[in-house]
Amino acid sequence: MQAGKVSDTPLEFIVEYLSKAKKIADGNASVPEELRSYLQKALEISAGLDDYLEQMTNRESEPLSELYSKTVSHDWEKAHREGKTIFHLPKECITGHVEGQVLKMLAHLSKARRILEIGMFTGYGALSMAEALPEDGRLIACEVEPYLKEFAQPIFDKSPHGKKIIVKTGSAMDSIKELAEAGEQFDMVFIDADKCNYVNYYKFILDNNLLRLDGIICVDNTLFKGRVFLQDVTDQNALALREFNGIVSSDPRVEQVLIPLRDGLTVIRRLPPSSMTLNQTKVACDEVFRGVKGKLILDRLRLDGKVAYVTGGGQGIGRAFAHALGEAGAKVAIVDMDPGKAEAVTVELRLKGIQSMALTADVSEPDQVQRMVDSIVAKWGAVHIACNNAGINMNSASEETSLHEWDQTFNVNLRGTFLCCQAAGRIMLKQGYGKIINTASMASLIVPHPQKQLAYNTSKAGVVKLTQTLGTEWIDRGVRVNCISPGIVDTPLIHSESLQPLVQRWLSDIPAGRLAHVTDLQAAVVYLASDASDYMTGHNLVIEGGQSLW
Repeated sequence: MQAGKVSDTPLEFIVEYLSKAKKIADGNASVPEELRSYLQKALEISAGLDDYLEQMTNRESEPLSELYSKTVSHDWEKAHREGKTIFHLPKECITGHVEGQVLKMLAHLSKARRILEIGMFTGYGALSMAEALPEDGRLIACEVEPYLKEFAQPIFDKSPHGKKIIVKTGSAMDSIKELAEAGEQFDMVFIDADKCNYVNYYKFILDNNLLRLDGIICVDNTLFKGRVFLQDVTDQNALALREFNGIVSSDPRVEQVLIPLRDGLTVIRRLPPSSMTLNQTKVACDEVFRGVKGKLILDRLRLDGKVAYVTGGGQGIGRAFAHALGEAGAKVAIVDMDPGKAEAVTVELRLKGIQSMALTADVSEPDQVQRMVDSIVAKWGAVHIACNNAGINMNSASEETSLHEWDQTFNVNLRGTFLCCQAAGRIMLKQGYGKIINTASMASLIVPHPQKQLAYNTSKAGVVKLTQTLGTEWIDRGVRVNCISPGIVDTPLIHSESLQPLVQRWLSDIPAGRLAHVTDLQAAVVYLASDASDYMTGHNLVIEGGQSLW
């Protein structure tokens, strides 16, 4: 412990008391050497722990470091004497490096998009958590001291994450009541305010559904200098926190763990309603309420443990499909004619922690398709999701379309899709489970113009009929077959000078007023690949901004 530092956490008190005991022992010749040795070892372990945690924890950002230095060097007593603050605010109130990174990690793990903080002090914890939020995420901090908002804002403004923070000054209880009336809900709540109101904040948050199901509440200072579990304590804050800890530990709506970090950090998770609660409220405990097989809708869209492949996965729509399936939890094989492009996408996926492999195959060749499927099964033991996306398009007037162009287009677009469906389908039928997703086109519904593409349009109409036929034949054996028909997709090629006149014509035909992005298609492929779409088969899911409606 630093000289002159006032003990504030249980560990700091242990270090202080051990230091005093060691000093007494060293000054008394009658104390056995063995006892002095044990005191020294205990002191070394306890005194070194906080420093080691600091060293081994990810370094804080520059704005956080600046905010910390500004807080600990500020004369808070002077600020109070000058009437700038309502309360005496010791600098020890700051969240601190390790705890800040723990809060940031919890925000990441909970995939929080909206965070509520009750009691901001100078905003170190708020900025730590905001760094974990997505760009459109928001953190609302309730702080009674207007001076603290002014103190923190310049640092918030320096951080790219500061814009995510909204500070509401005034009574914290009044602020959270306003949030409840506005229908707000949060993924994560951090409570670090007046200890005597912890119970009230906690009850209000749960009773008014300010915390989403599976959301977490983090509560600071729940060990309060060790006094919460010591006997004969009269400190009102310690007694309030003892009561709070007891109420949380006996609340069936949550599960919790108290972590001995600094002055105690309790992490609380809101649980689904228990059977007892459901019986008391006479709620229908059916699949709509509890989820299919206990899985709520977002869980049913997960693809954890599934094996997928994407043909034409080295670029464009296929690359977007591969990322979407991998992000949802699947292992993904990238299949492409160009081995370099396939490998490049696998590198992208691996950087995101997604298991992937690159395969080269011409989907119009039966032996190459079979080798592709065999390679996936040999590595991962199954094929659950077949995303048959490879395709080509060569434009020509119908009267000038050569047989070579016709055959080449059909060989990839229709023959290739059939071969992949058949090879993957044989595996899936043996498994009794599979999702096949073919890429068709808006051209299966309308004749896109002014470009002329007879072979492409006809081949994609064939993909739809192939999908419908297989979808009806195989559903009773556990295999669903569907297709996605994108509109005109924005690619670098489309922005070439020669195609600009066509682009303007296309845009005039699209109610959405823009071309499709590959990311517009990602949710659809995850839905069709997931258990959530089990009752859908033979369907052509059209995603074209309304172009086929005009």
